[in-house]
Amino acid sequence: MGKDKGLVNYHGTPQREYLYFLLKKVCDSVFLSIRQEQLPETPTSFKTVVDQDKYNGPFNGIMSAFDAHPNVGWLVIACDLPFMDLPSLQQLIGKRNSEKSATAFKNPDTGNPEPLCCIWEPKGLKEALDFLKNSDYPSPKQFLMDAGILLVQPKNKQVLFNANSLSDYKFVKSKLKEQEGG
Repeated sequence: MGKDKGLVNYHGTPQREYLYFLLKKVCDSVFLSIRQEQLPETPTSFKTVVDQDKYNGPFNGIMSAFDAHPNVGWLVIACDLPFMDLPSLQQLIGKRNSEKSATAFKNPDTGNPEPLCCIWEPKGLKEALDFLKNSDYPSPKQFLMDAGILLVQPKNKQVLFNANSLSDYKFVKSKLKEQEGG
């Protein structure tokens, strides 16, 4: 997209702030996962977990959160999911099975778990540590595909649309305008 996707404005506020306040409606505590260089530009009123740079890719943020608070489940939502909404979060949380390694939305197009729209359980994150030590391909999706998880079919499959380009941004803005009736 050419810029920090957390700062993209779809809903009248930066996406990271939109999601932060959306998550506050369903979670006891909410944290932004950020890189060290993002800390100065992050509002001080937000709780943060700074990436520890121990892992590559998306696992870096997930495992940094686990390192900070290892005994809780983590509802992880990527900042590039502009259609994420409260009913979808409530659906995922309502289906949560804390006995599993994770509860994840299932991508309706691929059938694969969405690791960045997922509740990661402490048990699963401990298993992920072993996976990371023994894997040549440290993908959260691959871990979830091989782990004992619960897959949930989202009622609104649009919430899994991942916006990564200027054309995606324009599409999202157009769809949101339609949904608002204008």
